[in-house]
Amino acid sequence: MSTTQTTAHVEQWRLPRQVAAPDGPVDVKMMYVMHHAFRRDLVMFAEAAAVTPADDRDAWAALSRRWQVFSEILHHHHSGEDAGLWPWLQEVADDAERATLDAMEAEHAEIDPILTACRTGFERVTTATDPAAVARLAERLAAARDTLLAHMGHEESEAMALVQKYMTQADWDHVVENNFDQKVAPRLLLAAVPWIAHELPRDAADALLAEAGTPMRLIWLATRRRFERLDERCTRHV
Repeated sequence: MSTTQTTAHVEQWRLPRQVAAPDGPVDVKMMYVMHHAFRRDLVMFAEAAAVTPADDRDAWAALSRRWQVFSEILHHHHSGEDAGLWPWLQEVADDAERATLDAMEAEHAEIDPILTACRTGFERVTTATDPAAVARLAERLAAARDTLLAHMGHEESEAMALVQKYMTQADWDHVVENNFDQKVAPRLLLAAVPWIAHELPRDAADALLAEAGTPMRLIWLATRRRFERLDERCTRHV
């Protein structure tokens, strides 16, 4: 673990709806890419739930499937932060900075029951035509959007500043490899590649796929149309 700050800097990515990108030596673009996809889906879910008729069972089935992908990737992402990133930073942070890291974990804990309520809501609207259940789910999805958007903004502005203050690129890569990359099941990877690339600005998507290499580009080519069809079913009323 290194606590030596370097003066080297990399150009940080700024994507749509992103709140901050603290300057520093660590290339953390995948964090911002994931946040872009989370924000995109949160906005979509809230908008779609507000206008999708209770009797359009195909649209609700598509939204439920999309929610399963979203929530599984989010759980994996938060688990990696809680198991690897926040503990690493806790070791080197001062007392005030530890309060920020404690807040990250507390916000994750606040988010979990909201996600559970949304999952329960999707189970209801996909098994019965119930306008009241649709209205409740729409409220829960709006709450999930608001809570998670606030959390990601807090993380980008304060927690990522600590990453840039204390970590080297090697430190970051080690945490990512051991707490994020190695724990991705092949099934989740196949779902995540088109999900990540969807609506990502073209220059960012091209750069990301080029850096990831041929295997990821082939996965994207093989899966993107299926994902786009799913998205069209989700948003048919938006």
